[in-house]
Amino acid sequence: MKFGLYPRLALAGIRKNKRLYVPYLLTCTGMAMMYYIIIFLQHNEMLDGMRGGSTASTILALGGWVVAIFACIFLFYTHSFLLRRRKKEFGLYNILGMGRRHLVRIEIWETIFVAIGTTAAGLLCGIAFSKLAELGLMNLMRGGISYVFSVSVPAIISTLLIFGVIHLLLLLRAAIAVGRTSAIQLLQSEAAGEKPPRANWFLGLLGFILLGVAYYMAVTIKEPLMALALFFVAVVLVILATYLIMISGSVLLCRQLQKNTAYYYNPRHFVSVSSMAYRMKRNGAGLASVCILATMVLVMLSSTTSLYFGAEDSLLARYPRELSVSYSVESTDFLTDDSVAELREEILAVLEQKNCAPQNVQDWRCLRIFGYLNGTRADFERIDENSQTTYEPDGEIYNFTFVPVSDYNALTGENITLAPGEAAVYTARDSRFSGKEVDFGYGLHYDVASYLDTPLEDGNIAMDIAPTLVLVVPDLTEAEYGLAALGQYPACRWNYGFDTGLPAEKQAEISNSLYDANIGMHDDYTEAHGIRTRTIECRTMNEADFFGTYGGLFCLGIILSVEFLFAAVLIIYYKQISEGYEDQSRFGIMQKVGMTKAEIRRSINSQLLTVFYLPLVMAGLHLAFAFPMIRRLLLLFNLNNVGLFAITTVISFVAFGVLYALIYRITGNVYYRIVSDIHDRE
Repeated sequence: MKFGLYPRLALAGIRKNKRLYVPYLLTCTGMAMMYYIIIFLQHNEMLDGMRGGSTASTILALGGWVVAIFACIFLFYTHSFLLRRRKKEFGLYNILGMGRRHLVRIEIWETIFVAIGTTAAGLLCGIAFSKLAELGLMNLMRGGISYVFSVSVPAIISTLLIFGVIHLLLLLRAAIAVGRTSAIQLLQSEAAGEKPPRANWFLGLLGFILLGVAYYMAVTIKEPLMALALFFVAVVLVILATYLIMISGSVLLCRQLQKNTAYYYNPRHFVSVSSMAYRMKRNGAGLASVCILATMVLVMLSSTTSLYFGAEDSLLARYPRELSVSYSVESTDFLTDDSVAELREEILAVLEQKNCAPQNVQDWRCLRIFGYLNGTRADFERIDENSQTTYEPDGEIYNFTFVPVSDYNALTGENITLAPGEAAVYTARDSRFSGKEVDFGYGLHYDVASYLDTPLEDGNIAMDIAPTLVLVVPDLTEAEYGLAALGQYPACRWNYGFDTGLPAEKQAEISNSLYDANIGMHDDYTEAHGIRTRTIECRTMNEADFFGTYGGLFCLGIILSVEFLFAAVLIIYYKQISEGYEDQSRFGIMQKVGMTKAEIRRSINSQLLTVFYLPLVMAGLHLAFAFPMIRRLLLLFNLNNVGLFAITTVISFVAFGVLYALIYRITGNVYYRIVSDIHDRE
C-alpha cells in the first residue's frame, strides 16, 4: 500500500463523520485554549509586580491541574463515542483486506491530525484571547492594566506536553480496542445494543441511602471547620448516589411506563420508551454525568460570584478600621489605664507628626483563649502529668473573648451594668449558644445577664475559623485568675484602631511610620510593660491580597464553569447523536407502517421530556441541600452575607436552566433529523 493512503483515509473518515468529529474537535480546541489561558495568567509578569499576585498565581496553578485532569478524563469519555461509531467503518476496511496493523495506522494518522490541528488552534485561540483574560483578571483584582501584548512560552510548552500526552493515551486506547476486535465484531459493534437491564432495587435503595447521608451531613453540620473536613466526603457520596439513582431509577421508570398500557401503547410514546429501555445503563450514566457537571457549574458560579461581590464586606469585617495597632502582654497587670495610656500617647505623637487626626477610634482590652463548649460547660485541653496524655474535652471548638464592660460601653455607646459573676454575651461565627450561664469550672462561673445586639468590631473574631463567644464581664483580672486556676493562660491584648480619612498612599506611609517608631518594643520598655508582641495592620495594604484571592477564585470559577459547561453540552450532544443512529432503524420501521413525520416529532418530544428535567431537577436538589454547607464554607472567607449568596445561587440556577433548555432544543433537532432522515430543515 502507498504511504499516502493512510492519511487520505484518516482525513476521509474525519470528513465523512463530521457530525461526530466537529464537536469533538471544538472541545479539544477549547480545552487547549482554556489550559493555555490559565497557565498564561499563572506566569503573567503583572502578577509578580502586584500585591495579591502570588495568591492569585497559586490559585491559578491549582486550576491548571484541575483543567488538565478533567480534560484527560472527559476527552477519553467523548472519544469513546467516536470509536464506537468508527468501528463499523474499520470492520469494512478489515473485510476488504486491511489488517489490524493497517487500521491502527489509520488511527495514528487520525490522532496526529486531530492532535496537531486542535492543539495548534487551541494555542492560537488562547493567545488571541489571553490579553482579554489578563485584562479581566487585573480588573477583578483591581490592579494596574498594561496594554502590551505578550505570549507565554512556558504556557505553550506546558500545553503541548499535556495535550500531547492526552492524545497519545487516546491513540493507545483506540489501538488496543481496534486490535483486539475481530472484523465481525467491528461490523456489528454499533448494532449490538445492550440487553434490557433489570431494575435493581438494591442499587437504587443504596443510592437513596447514600444521598440521604450526604444531605444529612450538609444540613446538620454547623461548624465551618467540620464542613471543610467533610465537604469532599459529601461530594463523593452525592456523585455515587446520583449515578446509582439515575441508572437504577431510569430503568425502573421505563418499566413502570411500559406497565401503563394506556401510556405505552401510544404512537407518541411506544418507540421512545421501548428504545430507552434497551440502553438505560448508558442513558442513566449520561444523565448522571450531566447532573454532576450541572451541579459543579452551579456551585462554582454561585460561590465564587458571592465571594467576589462580597469581598468588600469581608475586607471591612477583617479590618474594621483603616489602621490598627495591638499589643499582647503577659498579664492583665500590664493592661491598667496607666500602662495603656503610655502606649496610646506615643502612637498619637507619631500620628500628630503625620498630621493625622484619628477618627472612629477603637480602644479596648480583652482576653482571648481557645477551648471547647458543651452546652453551657466550657473546658480546655490539658496534659495529664502522670500519664503525659492530652485530655481533649467533648463539645464544639470555641474561641472565648473576655471584654471589660467599661471598654464595651465606651466602644458601643451602651450603658450596660453588671453585677459580680454576671456577663453579657453575644455570639459570632454562626455560634448556636443560647444558655443562661457559662461555667468554666473551679469557681469561674458567669450568669448570662443579657444577650447583646451590638457586635464588637474585631478583625481577629472575623478571621477566626471557629465560632466565638464574647463575654462582656465586670473585670478582666477575675477572669484571668479563674482561668489560671484551671491551668489556662489567655492572651492579654490591648487594641487601638482608627480611621484616618486620608488617601491609601498616606495610610501606608503612616503604617510604616508606626512600625519604624518601634513603640513599646525597646528592651527596657518591653520588660517593664510586659509586652510580648506588637501587630500593626493597614487595611489598604492588605486589600490587594483580598482581591487577589477572591478575584483569582472568581476568574478560575468562570473558566472551570465554561469548561464543565462544554462537557455537559458535548455529553448531551453525543447522547442524542448516538441514540439517534440507534433509533434510526426503529423509526424507519414505524414510518413504513404509517407513522408520520409529525408523530415522529411528538414521539421525540415525549422522549426528551421524559428524561429532560431529571438532571436539572436533581442538580437543583443537590444545590438546595448543599446550600447550608457551602454557606459555612464561605464563612471561612469572612462572607457572612447570606442574602447575596442566596441571590447569586438563584440567578445561577435560572440562567443555567434557560441555557440547558436551549441546548436540549438544539440537540433534539439533531436527533430528529437523524431518525427522520431529514437533512435540510425540521
